Amino acid sequence: MFIINIMEPILQIYMEKAQLQTGDNSELSVVEAKLAWIVHIIAAILKTKQSVGCSAESQEVIDAELSARVLRLVNAADSGLHSQRYGELSKQRLDRAILTFFQNFRKSYVGDQAMHSSKQLYARLSDLIGLNDHLLLLNFFVQKIATNLKCYTESEEVIDQTLSLFLELSSGYMTGKLLLKLDTIKFIVANHTREHFPFLEEYRCSRSRTTFYYTIAWLIFLEDSAALFKSAMDPLLQVFITLESTPETMFRSDSVKYALIGLMRDLRGITMATNSRRTYGLLFDWIYPAHMPILLRGISHWADKPEVTTPLLKFMAEFVLNKGQRLTFDTSSPNGILLFREVSKLLVAYGSRILSLPTATDIYGFKYKGIWICLTILSRALAGNYVNFGVFELYGDRALADALDIALKMTLAIPLADILAYRKLTKAYFALVEVLFNSHLVFVLSFGTHTFMHIVGSLESGLKGLDAGISSQCASAIDNLAAFYFNKITMGEAPSSPAAVNLARHIAECPAVLPEILKTLFEIVLFEDCSNQWSLSRPMLSLILINEQMFTDLKAHILATQPLDQHQRLASCFDKLMADINRSTDPKNRDKFTQNLTIFRHDFRVK
Repeated sequence: MFIINIMEPILQIYMEKAQLQTGDNSELSVVEAKLAWIVHIIAAILKTKQSVGCSAESQEVIDAELSARVLRLVNAADSGLHSQRYGELSKQRLDRAILTFFQNFRKSYVGDQAMHSSKQLYARLSDLIGLNDHLLLLNFFVQKIATNLKCYTESEEVIDQTLSLFLELSSGYMTGKLLLKLDTIKFIVANHTREHFPFLEEYRCSRSRTTFYYTIAWLIFLEDSAALFKSAMDPLLQVFITLESTPETMFRSDSVKYALIGLMRDLRGITMATNSRRTYGLLFDWIYPAHMPILLRGISHWADKPEVTTPLLKFMAEFVLNKGQRLTFDTSSPNGILLFREVSKLLVAYGSRILSLPTATDIYGFKYKGIWICLTILSRALAGNYVNFGVFELYGDRALADALDIALKMTLAIPLADILAYRKLTKAYFALVEVLFNSHLVFVLSFGTHTFMHIVGSLESGLKGLDAGISSQCASAIDNLAAFYFNKITMGEAPSSPAAVNLARHIAECPAVLPEILKTLFEIVLFEDCSNQWSLSRPMLSLILINEQMFTDLKAHILATQPLDQHQRLASCFDKLMADINRSTDPKNRDKFTQNLTIFRHDFRVK
């Protein structure tokens, strides 16, 4: 093959150079650059196996011939003189090319399905280099992963790509189980410390720690062994013990700072790997209540340093996320309530400090980023369905009220223009507002009219945005508000509950707010290409039912903007919109309105 003829002499030179004591750096760099290009080409050829229409057997033999050369190169690249060149850019590029080859080889020949259908490839590899099955090949991959993690201390790119391959190999159920049989994996699981993997000590690689620990935890949880989990957590336990024994006066030192950052990134990775009630329970019992105070101490001492608070808050955001119903405690367990109390303490500690600090030049990095993560923590905790929030008021516990109060203060401290300008802040803000209007409307209605109108005004801005997800969240919040008004005030004899009285007062002071929102909804549905018409139809019906005069006025306003010769046709469209709709917000009535709205929109837009 043409490419093998090109590669062989260059590979031979490279292997000979490995035996030398010293070498010409520039000459070696050129050889490594050539090999990197060739390995990338071979990786691309292997990728074609994933596409349909390739002749399987002939393709496998060719892939085996090419792969054997790359695998020989891997052995040479980490031996002799070359093992001293990890700091060289050309060597890093070569190793990144090798990792790309491994990733494509894995997708074509090492996946849970591919292993059994690639006999030709493994037979040829056995003849060429003695690797006769996928377990030997997996071991080869894992040894390269371990070598990279041990030898590269400063190259973020190589570390990230190595960990990405490690995660891909671990993610398959069958390959994950096979990995656990390998001595190299057993060593990594038992010795994930900076002494063995120096990149863990390098601050610039600290983000990679999350992926590293996510992968290790994923493998540990495949074993489903509490003893293995506990022993694997020993290195982290030592960090906790060191931090807990540090006196208050020493807590602002650099050693504490970097230990805290690393620990939070590690714990976030482990939490991400918990995908069942059992695995989450192992981690929860390990952290709570013994080690929770460190989080509060960390926030209290380092609130002005986003490089510390961001990983700490992101860990908590992951820890309270009820994905896959992993946060399901026994019916007699108070753990959900206890967890929320910790959340409340953390939010109050961070919020009260960050709001008192002067504004920095990079306002997003310094303040807004921490705030949006706090809002995410609260919305996940409120929507996680593992806390009975009625308990707090019943027993006079301020945890819920304090968390909601500080979240409100943080959101009001940010101009609405800034909330809408930063994408992650926008998503976190509207996710929280939707949860509040859905489950904690009484709290929202307890605000002063000015604050209440500010939040309702922000919902209208969210409706007008380009993000359909956010628009749907805003529509849901408005629907909850309008349905509450209809059921408690419009249909009620007189506002009886304090919440209904508050809402009636807010609307009386700003009577234009609901008609304006209904007008916005109609304009979006009629004049824009909206992909979430179903979501928008829900609040439209609730708002129309509140005050039918409001709908009549809006109809007249919309007709006035249209050509005179169209008025009769469009008026008929409006009449059909309310055909067979009664005065209720029950699901059947809502569905009928949504059907009518689809027909109405089509008929209205016909020229």
